[in-house]
Amino acid sequence: METLENLLKEIQNVKVIDDSISYTEYIPLDLSVSNIELSKLAIDDATIFEEFIEEKLLKNKAKVAFGGYNEERNLYKRSTVFNDNQTEERNIHIGLDLWIKAGTPVLAALDGTVHSFNYNNNLGDYGPTILLKHSIKDQSFYTLYGHLSLESIANIEVGSFFTKGQQLATLGDASVNGNYAPHLHFQIIKDIATNIGDYPGVCSKKDLNYYLENCPNPNLLLKIK
Repeated sequence: METLENLLKEIQNVKVIDDSISYTEYIPLDLSVSNIELSKLAIDDATIFEEFIEEKLLKNKAKVAFGGYNEERNLYKRSTVFNDNQTEERNIHIGLDLWIKAGTPVLAALDGTVHSFNYNNNLGDYGPTILLKHSIKDQSFYTLYGHLSLESIANIEVGSFFTKGQQLATLGDASVNGNYAPHLHFQIIKDIATNIGDYPGVCSKKDLNYYLENCPNPNLLLKIK
């Protein structure tokens, strides 16, 4: 059977935020531990972090900043969600982040049904979250959309069907999205196990190989240059 990775590569014309924005208006954003610029920035302050991103976009005449798959970050040290001192720190991001202002439309990547949703309201968590289930060529997999607005999950129902490119949600602001600058966390998941309305988006080094296998690079599907 064809691998999911190869299947994702074959699919064309996929967007998960505002379809009116061309991929030519996207710029990469490095939030890794090796980015010295971040060491001088209070990235745990959502307002300061949002101003940092807006400055990057303005400077580059862009509308969206993206990146973060398999990226080791210091961003999560502020939260016990990722660092409880009992287990190895989770600090490697395994989704793709798309940074743009709150209220931006979020689109279903592919035809799919609502698997589950939840308000994950811990500091540093996803905030409002929706997961879709997809079935293509005898393969079933899931996409996760995190850091949404509360309105996005107010009237949604498990089992509801969304077509590729249909508006699924809108992005939330720092007051509801886990206290981050507004952005979409987009992740692809092969085996969701028993998770409902949630799935790890950050992992430890010891678990990295498993999560990279179970969560392929979302850019295989999006194809952002």
